[in-house]
Amino acid sequence: MTVESVVLTGAAGNVGSVLRAPLRERLRRLVSVDRVPLTAEGPNEEVRQAELGGVEDVTALVEGADAIVHLAGVPDEAPLADLLHANVLGAHHVLEAARRTGVRRVVLASSNRLTGCHPSTETVSPETPPRPDGLYGVSKVALEALGRLYADKFGLEVVCLRIGSLEPAPSEPRHLATWLSPYDCAGFVWAALTRPGVTFTAAYAVSANTRRFWDLDDRLGYRPRDDAETYADRIPGAAEYFAAKPLQGGAYATADYTLRHGLGELPSHR
Repeated sequence: MTVESVVLTGAAGNVGSVLRAPLRERLRRLVSVDRVPLTAEGPNEEVRQAELGGVEDVTALVEGADAIVHLAGVPDEAPLADLLHANVLGAHHVLEAARRTGVRRVVLASSNRLTGCHPSTETVSPETPPRPDGLYGVSKVALEALGRLYADKFGLEVVCLRIGSLEPAPSEPRHLATWLSPYDCAGFVWAALTRPGVTFTAAYAVSANTRRFWDLDDRLGYRPRDDAETYADRIPGAAEYFAAKPLQGGAYATADYTLRHGLGELPSHR
């Protein structure tokens, strides 16, 4: 698939910041969108400060694009109402705007935390039933369902990337399984934009980590290059962490994490 013009939402975020430069190198036109001000970093990049508050707002941004990479949203555990508004309604606005304007392909930022309550001893694939590790993961289940609906019912080409732990280098034991290097992140996104024959695809975007929890397949035709094991001797406690056989979500999968970040309070003990 030939892609020359892409709209990147959430361009100021962690993933968006990693993608802007490699996308500019490959595209004729990149439209970087965020709710905060951005500065264009090349002659082929346009920037827009915008909220994705309604279909009409998004339609004005994506008209004429070949594809959309939708990263905007709440990136972590939060109250469910906030997650539904930003992650689910936001994705709906993007998908519906794509349908109305004829944008052919939409890449949605899903998350590994959609399956974070599976045990670390299990290798999970996109066919494995979801077991979200929190309300954030629940919002990504809904996002993927919306993507499937728009592919099945309206013929959009939709790729849901279940993004791993995007960091310059792994810095904690869990990252030895979940790390996504910036290089591999750009590779997965470009493959998601250009892979021919896509209808609906969900795929884990994770580096080729020796200890990874998730299946790597050829759905997108990209084989990651990096392996977190290169950094293992710099990360204390890794042997003990994996020997304990945690859930794949690690601390994200604990009740305390959702109570603190998603529900706003801990139960009182009297």
